[in-house]
Amino acid sequence: MPGEGQRVIEEFWRVQDSGDYTKLVDLFAEDAVLEDPIWGRYEGKEAIRGFMALMVKEMGARGVHFTADEICGGDEAVWARWTMHSPKGTRGGVGIYKVRGGRLTYYRDYLDPPPAEA
Repeated sequence: MPGEGQRVIEEFWRVQDSGDYTKLVDLFAEDAVLEDPIWGRYEGKEAIRGFMALMVKEMGARGVHFTADEICGGDEAVWARWTMHSPKGTRGGVGIYKVRGGRLTYYRDYLDPPPAEA
């Protein structure tokens, strides 16, 4: 049975599907940490807000969107397997999340390497 953390991350993905990443900020705790393999580390809700605004701009300009393929977790630890879709193709990845009190406290993505060129 899914825990509270999984329900938070399922909401995260429903919100993300809208393409306005700034709406995700309300799901984060004030002292949350977000680590992105491309864009770096962001500490605190305001830094995460800035990162999400950047994502709206960059992902929109690049024609990139993400879909969640699988989400699994309990009350505090959750993971999601996802796919990034772009005009250049798709790449898989995994997000790991920590949730406390109904808010994200930690989020890190891992991205599959790009396909080898023939």
